[in-house]
Amino acid sequence: MEKTYHVAVVGATGAVGAKMIEMLETSSLPIESVKLLASKRSKGKKLAFKNKLLTVEELVPDSFKGIDIALFSAGGSISKKFAPEAVKRGAVVVDNTSAFRMDPEVPLVVPEVNESALHSHHGIIANPNCSTIQMMVALDPIRQAYGLDRIIVSTYQAVSGAGMSAIKELKEQLQDMLDGKQPEDLTANILPCGSDAKHYPLAFNALPQIDVFSDEDYTYEEWKMVNETKKIMSDNQIKVAATCVRIPVLQGHSESIYIEVKDSSATVRSIQDLLLQAPGVVLQDDPSEQIYPQALNSVNKKETFVGRIRRDLDVNNGFHMWVVSDNLLKGAAWNSVQIAESLHRLGLVRVN
Repeated sequence: MEKTYHVAVVGATGAVGAKMIEMLETSSLPIESVKLLASKRSKGKKLAFKNKLLTVEELVPDSFKGIDIALFSAGGSISKKFAPEAVKRGAVVVDNTSAFRMDPEVPLVVPEVNESALHSHHGIIANPNCSTIQMMVALDPIRQAYGLDRIIVSTYQAVSGAGMSAIKELKEQLQDMLDGKQPEDLTANILPCGSDAKHYPLAFNALPQIDVFSDEDYTYEEWKMVNETKKIMSDNQIKVAATCVRIPVLQGHSESIYIEVKDSSATVRSIQDLLLQAPGVVLQDDPSEQIYPQALNSVNKKETFVGRIRRDLDVNNGFHMWVVSDNLLKGAAWNSVQIAESLHRLGLVRVN
């Protein structure tokens, strides 16, 4: 008889938590029960799961008694505090924050790319940054066939990546500007980064800052893409640079990616053929018909969409492409649930 699992969702009332619940509803994971966990202020809220209303419980260490798999998306400080408590009580944690991503003892996993890394888990598996995930899905088939020497990526990231409060603030700013308010009169308390000193409106704007600035004047978001790519691809020699930009799109991240391959036999057609067969990828690439990925069309879809593949005009082994994915699904909730499905299929869930 197939084992069934008791699953917990930590951060159940947040934007990603809501999508995790949604993904679990249609998942192939055999689920016995789902427990919804959040902060004390959300305790008692009712959320739907498979046509039943579940009551949100306050997150405490003993919340994980009897839990087999815990999906975390409630912020790094919560993960650092409670993920070890969950593991101590016998659960496997899939963490959607940056808390454990660069821990050498914690696998950082995109199932289409490095599912085998799950074999080395010690109770915690990290879900990569949303922008890194879609880039890895698109680029790994090319890396496997032709090698990768260099990646330069510019992201165009949706506001939902900053949470529900940022979505609300953007909508208010957009309405205020449509009503005639000037940019300097808009309320801005969240973006580009809630913890930074200054805040700017995103309405009809583009902010070239996601997270705070760090070494070499790259933001933490940019460093995440650099370091996570090297870890997932197990290649510290690959050259990676990122510029991460927040734009006034509600859902769906877009990326302009330039790569240099090691094998000069690669062509646009051969790369397209690879991606046609790649797991989790949908090729949308026909300039003659104006067919290319769009953020709006990626919403509520699990796949990563790739198009605008073209050779660089000056670098023979250089190629450009446009990559789009729903940041709340493949970039967060769906990748987390996929990891749980992989753990089940590979027999790697530590059962109580």
